[in-house]
Amino acid sequence: MRVPRDDAAASMTWLATLVEACQAQDHRGVVWVAAPGEQALARACAIHRSREWHAPLWVGEGEPGADMPAIDRLPMSQARSRLGQEHDLLIFDARTPGSGFDPDAFGALSGTVRAGGLLVVLTPAEWATGTAHPDNDYARLAHWPHDARSLSVHYLTRLARVLHRDAGVWCWPAERRMPRPGRLPSSEASPPRPDDTACVTADQAAAVHRLTRLRRRRPVVLSADRGRGKSAALGIAAARRLQAGETLLWVTAPRRASVEPLFARLAALFPHGHRAEGRFQVTLASRACEVRFLAPDAVIEALSAPDVDRRAPPTLFVDEAAAIPTPLLARWLEAFPRLAFATTVHGYEGTGRGFQIRFYARLSRDTPDWREVRLAAPVRWAEGDPLERLTRDMLLLDAAPADDAEVTAALAASPVHIRWLDRAALAEDESMLAALFGLLVQAHYRTTPGDLRQLLDGPDVRLAVAYAGTTCLGVCQVQSEGGFPEDLAERVVLGERRPRGHLLAQSLAAHGGWQAALTSRWWRIMRIAVHPATRRRGIGRALVEAVAEAAPAAGIDRLGVSFGAEASLIAFWHRQGFVSLRLGLTRDAASGEHALMMGRSPAGAGDGSLETWAHALQDALPGLLAFELNALEGEVATALLREGPVPVVSAALAARLAHYARGAGELSLARPWLCEAWLAWWRARPAVDDETPCEETRALREWASVLFQGRDAETTPSRGRQARLAHWRHMAAALHRRLTATA
Repeated sequence: MRVPRDDAAASMTWLATLVEACQAQDHRGVVWVAAPGEQALARACAIHRSREWHAPLWVGEGEPGADMPAIDRLPMSQARSRLGQEHDLLIFDARTPGSGFDPDAFGALSGTVRAGGLLVVLTPAEWATGTAHPDNDYARLAHWPHDARSLSVHYLTRLARVLHRDAGVWCWPAERRMPRPGRLPSSEASPPRPDDTACVTADQAAAVHRLTRLRRRRPVVLSADRGRGKSAALGIAAARRLQAGETLLWVTAPRRASVEPLFARLAALFPHGHRAEGRFQVTLASRACEVRFLAPDAVIEALSAPDVDRRAPPTLFVDEAAAIPTPLLARWLEAFPRLAFATTVHGYEGTGRGFQIRFYARLSRDTPDWREVRLAAPVRWAEGDPLERLTRDMLLLDAAPADDAEVTAALAASPVHIRWLDRAALAEDESMLAALFGLLVQAHYRTTPGDLRQLLDGPDVRLAVAYAGTTCLGVCQVQSEGGFPEDLAERVVLGERRPRGHLLAQSLAAHGGWQAALTSRWWRIMRIAVHPATRRRGIGRALVEAVAEAAPAAGIDRLGVSFGAEASLIAFWHRQGFVSLRLGLTRDAASGEHALMMGRSPAGAGDGSLETWAHALQDALPGLLAFELNALEGEVATALLREGPVPVVSAALAARLAHYARGAGELSLARPWLCEAWLAWWRARPAVDDETPCEETRALREWASVLFQGRDAETTPSRGRQARLAHWRHMAAALHRRLTATA
């Protein structure tokens, strides 16, 4: 069936003006079509027919129509499959019915429009009047028992406002025959090309120079906004390292699609090479050379491969490092003498600002000679690009918390207070929203555009925020879970149903068999963030306690949290009275961490079910550490082993410990009661004492890897069997002294 022609679309002279201006300035244009379904489709067809486009793409669930047979079609859910590709025309169909507006797809695909190209956004006609209704993509937010139609639309209404106020957007509402012209790209002088002909900008050439000359224990960090050519710089540098004599180089990123530009540059520089399945192989001067992609969770394991010399491991390039948790980055920092991290400062996945706060201090401590290279000049489009500006505003990619000076002044002038925010008012106040969301982005290693929509329109979401005056100091985002009827809860436990949402409650029920986890009502703390300038002032604790105090009045039985297991985070939640309830047995492929779920009652104690669930994990943990969790980081294992009752140190146990310390017995036979003695010391030890441990305490703490995970050869690799046995007896003697001193 042919799409009806829109008479208003008959004249495309305005389009030629826009495209020619974009091509002349290396900018990308934006046309916003806010019209009813048939009319919007007719206008999109007219734009497509008006000229020859390179790789035109239609994104959405609806059909482009018979008038556009040559256009490629892509569902929103497959947006990331096009990362690294380029299009002259991208039609983003956000109409309803259809797919609606998918923030993550928009964030990913806006960067695939190349200079001189055009993004056409199709929206419902009502957006032109500043109103919106839940679209089909809101079904992803609508967890049980909600449906999409019942949700608020603060996010979509804000998007309409942003489109309206952007002077560079050509707006084409239903009642106009032609779009309302936006501001045309202005003329700016192009920066001179660098001497390095493989590079586009001087920034990129400087980055390649630094990466090509990586030295041991001197990591390099590339930071850039999207479109600055950092991934291509990694590819050029990888090629030159191979030319200089390296035969193997590893690359990792949260997704293989993220490093598509890197492999594309390798293929362009070495046309005689071979590329397949995340590998690029080429022969140079009779040497077989390879660049290999590894998922983050496979990097450390790959060091054990027979073709890898662990004493001289390959160079490692880490792209989109901001989307990878700091503990995993730190492991690579220890394992690889030569490595580079590249991160997007304002990205649709991960954030360079959070990466800087979390990881730069670690770099300065462990590798003080590290260097940062900042890529500021755009490579794929010119400075001042309209689409880049619009994408930043729509997705709030520039969101940033208050600066340190403002926070210091606010604390000096006003006391800290906590209040619950109205999300409708928050969505209307851009400065308040940017400061709050900027804090969340900065504190968490992975933030996507969809998280902003969840913040504003997710059902049963509440926001507790700490302020000094009007300055945002901290935020706690809370999600309601549970409250299932008994019959539905039973079907979930039996594996017959899996309603949308309720992450913590359903996981405890499905994996632990705890049906009461579903019938109970929870507040899960999805995210909590405190401004770096206010750390150690008790603001995080105050936010958690504010949530706990408000919970009973809302009919909430329990508080919960789920996060990637990391020692400092476990310690934080322990201090807030939370206990561990479930630990994932496999690592997340992108984060490289095991998911940990913790909980507490609002009152902080006296919840029999929580105690039962916690004791089940405590009982299982030693066995899990010996087998399924043998590779768990030692500091995470010790943090988890702190939970549970303190074993009684009987006279018999103390005597056996002293006997072993004096030279009798083997570790394998003594291990069970040595574990019991270690737990008695560790659990009785005040957690505050761990902040400044002495050398002996640190050694005793690390001994847990030997006792519970059998990693004695790993923790003392340079010692022979007799030396290790002597070390174990020394540790046993120290443990005996600690236990008998407190008896």
